[in-house]
Amino acid sequence: MLFREIIGQERVKQQLRTSVQEGLIPHAQLFVGPEGVGKLQLAVAYAQYVACPNRTAEDACGICPTCLQYAKLQHPDLHFVFPIVKTDTADVCDDFIDTFRELLLTKSYFNLDDWYTALGVENKQGMIYEKESSEILRKLNLKSFGEGYKVMIIWQPQKMNTTCANKLLKILEEPPQRTIFLLVSEQPEQLLSTILSRVQQIRVPRLSDDEIRDGLIANGYESQNATDWAHIANGSYLNAIKLAGENSTNSQYLSDFIELMRNAYTIGHINDASKKLSALQNIRKWSLGMADAKKGREKQRTFLQYVQRQVRENYVFNLQHPELNYQTKEERDFSQRFSPYINASNVEQIMLELDKAERQIAQNGNAKIIFFDMCLQFIVLLKR
Repeated sequence: MLFREIIGQERVKQQLRTSVQEGLIPHAQLFVGPEGVGKLQLAVAYAQYVACPNRTAEDACGICPTCLQYAKLQHPDLHFVFPIVKTDTADVCDDFIDTFRELLLTKSYFNLDDWYTALGVENKQGMIYEKESSEILRKLNLKSFGEGYKVMIIWQPQKMNTTCANKLLKILEEPPQRTIFLLVSEQPEQLLSTILSRVQQIRVPRLSDDEIRDGLIANGYESQNATDWAHIANGSYLNAIKLAGENSTNSQYLSDFIELMRNAYTIGHINDASKKLSALQNIRKWSLGMADAKKGREKQRTFLQYVQRQVRENYVFNLQHPELNYQTKEERDFSQRFSPYINASNVEQIMLELDKAERQIAQNGNAKIIFFDMCLQFIVLLKR
């Protein structure tokens, strides 16, 4: 992986390049920052830059045998450790390394949930087990493939169990010659203080909207959508590409949200009895549709979370500070007309109703009753 392939982070890239050029390569570094900003990618690119015999002032050459092996994440001196879920036949990271390499090469930006999905264990929590510490020690005591550095990248080191972490303390403090540890974490506070004291921290900040937008456009996304997603992503390229992937789903959620709010408004604000009756029938039909078992409880909860975000954004919309508003163009178009009805007198209660509905869905409540009751509450609340 090359520095030029990574979205933004020019300051961090220069910091890493300078350490190599000046021969000041720390033996243990911890890349710290929010999710989806390129920490793992920077660690791999840094390792390749260290290893490349023909590196320039800006990047690894990308064409030498070492770089070609790194491009496949298969250099013999490059090792990965990451959380796993043990099975009867697989209990160390090397048993899952092909899946990890494929995810990093094809998806590049991903989080723990994506990793567990790739493993097929979405409802379980991974861990770096005690046995992995023995594997790490074994690998780093082997002879190096060439004259370069051996690199051990530990992704999500806070997932190491206590025994594993304690067994690595000595080698983190006094590693074999020409050995580099690169730890990558969003939650350094969960690491042992004895580990934190042995690593040099590299702060990786949130990306700017412009960096995310340019990255999306470079990957083929339309400019206006890229601008919206970059703003909503809150500095995370991972968030942005997830928004892009969920675009069609969010369009349906927006349509469902608009239908709900229009019918609730009609019943509360329009005196025509026939229109009220029609809107009430529409709400009943809407509730039955949302309660359809084919949607599944997770999709129902995700929709309710989407509605909570839209209620928040409609309330913020009234503040007339565009930089605080995180919506797509289609969402803003609806908010221009609807946002006055989400105000200080009802926003808190609306959010409480949505939170209650989400909890009840999670507790296997009757979805038809939950959604219909929520709609009736909105009729009253939107009149405030």
